[in-house]
Amino acid sequence: MTISNLGIFGLTILSSCLPSGMHAQNKILKDIRNETITRAQEMLSEKPITVTASSCKRSTGGVNDYYSEGDYWWPDPAKPGGPYIQKDGQTNPENFSDHRHAMVRFSEITATLTSAWLLTGDKKYAQKALEHLNAWLVDPLTRMNPNMLYAQAIWGRFTGRGVGLIDAYHLVEVAQSAKILIDNKVIREDQAKKIKEWFGVFLSWMTTHSYGIDEMNAKNNHGTCWVVTASAMAIVAGNQEVLKMCSDRFKTVLLPSQMADDGSFPLEIKRTKPYGYSLFNIDAMCNAAQLLSTPADNLFDFKTDKGQTLKKGMEFIYPFITDKSKWPFAKDIYIWEEWPVRQSCLLFAGLAYHNEAYIATYLGLPPHPVHPEVIRNLPIRHPAIWLLMAPQK
Repeated sequence: MTISNLGIFGLTILSSCLPSGMHAQNKILKDIRNETITRAQEMLSEKPITVTASSCKRSTGGVNDYYSEGDYWWPDPAKPGGPYIQKDGQTNPENFSDHRHAMVRFSEITATLTSAWLLTGDKKYAQKALEHLNAWLVDPLTRMNPNMLYAQAIWGRFTGRGVGLIDAYHLVEVAQSAKILIDNKVIREDQAKKIKEWFGVFLSWMTTHSYGIDEMNAKNNHGTCWVVTASAMAIVAGNQEVLKMCSDRFKTVLLPSQMADDGSFPLEIKRTKPYGYSLFNIDAMCNAAQLLSTPADNLFDFKTDKGQTLKKGMEFIYPFITDKSKWPFAKDIYIWEEWPVRQSCLLFAGLAYHNEAYIATYLGLPPHPVHPEVIRNLPIRHPAIWLLMAPQK
């Protein structure tokens, strides 16, 4: 029998679940096992690539600083060399994205290797994951400075922005992987201390710097992703104060201010990619609940005074996941055909609500998207690190 890894204490809401819930969990693990191990085996030869491997002359940061540029900003044809102009929903392919791709790769490799270790117990996968964790978070020559001061810059306008913090969303599965390896004492105590310190410093920055505070107060999916990222880092760093704040924020800010009576997210529907953003935000809401729920406080069951719940959000979006042609709003102007994939909302809500239809739909969707924009908007891609606390025997 496998053990789930839900909530801030490594306990599971499903530890006393119905047999159907455990059956669904084991079904997921059986589905991913062989492919996960195969992919992990291939990754054993992959060397770490951190922010120090590439740089952009437009960055005002140093060699260890993460840098990216705002997606929807383009050169102004009327003012060559001048400040960029915005084209919402249209990504400029010429913008610097090496660090973003490297971080996504870091997340993918670390989570896949940790998953393979959980599924097999073979320490070679855990040791390789540690190599990447050390390169990114510990080694002074290659580590990333624990902040996002220079993320999503806009040429001629900003050297960095608060919205750039959303790039760190891909550190969530890194944090979850690190927590599992640390809790199972695969990582030496001295190494574990440095990894915890890195996440602690990043968390301090994102809760005190104006960029982090601006992002926390964002009214749409950015605010949701802030809570998910902060929660994941707080779990590793052991910051109970931030965890409580995130849980309270989920209840008093995220659900009440973002969800309509019908379970939709009006601020996402207003965008030029309403379908993709709606999927992205319900995923983030469920990711937050997955991280923050405890047996005594299950956010999947939380209900606001106005009746907003995650269950209502899932009931709204699910018919459009199973049949996108029914989507009643405008089509996304970009990557419409690529959605949906294995959305994390289906995984976490399926287990939380013992909903076999959600799990079946999850398993029937593409597990490994290839389009970079889809991958970027799907930071939770590795079920094993969320369903297992220790290697299977």
